[in-house]
Amino acid sequence: MPDPFPFDLRSLDIFLAVCEAGTMALAARRLGLTQPAVSQAIADLERRTGVTLFDRTRPLALTSAGGALRQRASALLSEARQIAPLLRETGSSLLPLLRVGLVDSLSRALMAPLAGRLGTMADQVSILSGLTASHVSALLTRQLDLLVGAGDLDDIEGLERWPLLTEPYVLLMPADLPPPSRATDLEAQAASTPLVRFSARSVTGMEVERHLRRLRLDLPRRLEFDTPYGVTASVASGAGFAITTPLCIIEAAVPLDGLACRPLPGPGVARHLTLIARRNELGRLPREIAGFCREWLAGLKGEVVGLGDWLEAGFQVETSPT
Repeated sequence: MPDPFPFDLRSLDIFLAVCEAGTMALAARRLGLTQPAVSQAIADLERRTGVTLFDRTRPLALTSAGGALRQRASALLSEARQIAPLLRETGSSLLPLLRVGLVDSLSRALMAPLAGRLGTMADQVSILSGLTASHVSALLTRQLDLLVGAGDLDDIEGLERWPLLTEPYVLLMPADLPPPSRATDLEAQAASTPLVRFSARSVTGMEVERHLRRLRLDLPRRLEFDTPYGVTASVASGAGFAITTPLCIIEAAVPLDGLACRPLPGPGVARHLTLIARRNELGRLPREIAGFCREWLAGLKGEVVGLGDWLEAGFQVETSPT
């Protein structure tokens, strides 16, 4: 009679580590095991399931059976990992550790209140500010438990997503310059007043570049920064104009004397902020933290509208879980 359980959770964990690392040697280093131990675990898994999971040619590649197992194993391990947090939630009021990545454009607005809220849920709290891209990698390699960032990573499986806020991209420019009425006016603007860019390392920078390509605009590259402060302070110093967002402007906390926030001409484009966690690992906690973040971000609407009354309609905080 065939074995109804031709694997265990540990062997599936090793299998997924090899999938993610691309080699058994790198997977072994990440897991703190020897390469022979990883190779043996994969061989045993193949023997017990009766299928070949990897094509051993270089580079190592999944077979069709391996691809099917990867999908199911990821979901199964996610379900299994939620058991311990749920038990702790039942038996203890606090988790031992919570590690959160926070996109740097929310550092000033959200870091302190978020730390206070998380401190009621865990004995130890670690919040790291930075680019969403680096936080994504840390979340997937289990170095973070949650991230609050730009985008929703809808191309990655095994995650739960809690939308927080949508805000429009806007122009930050010297107030004495005429506001561009058409997207093509940006090209003429950039010829005399440079576009100060967000680095393409940031999600915001990538979204701005995609928007410019859609408009078929190739604006000169002169200055770019990977923080909201760098972009806003540069514009405030007279270095040019920027395509940015209200929260990025607020985060910079730079005096805006002589500057104006204008609508971006042409098709509208928006930035989406989302709380993301590995699916079903933290029980109700991601939902609760998302609700807390929404409430706090809603309190910033007055400051956002202070940049321009026209921003009220485009600055939208989620009001209920989805």
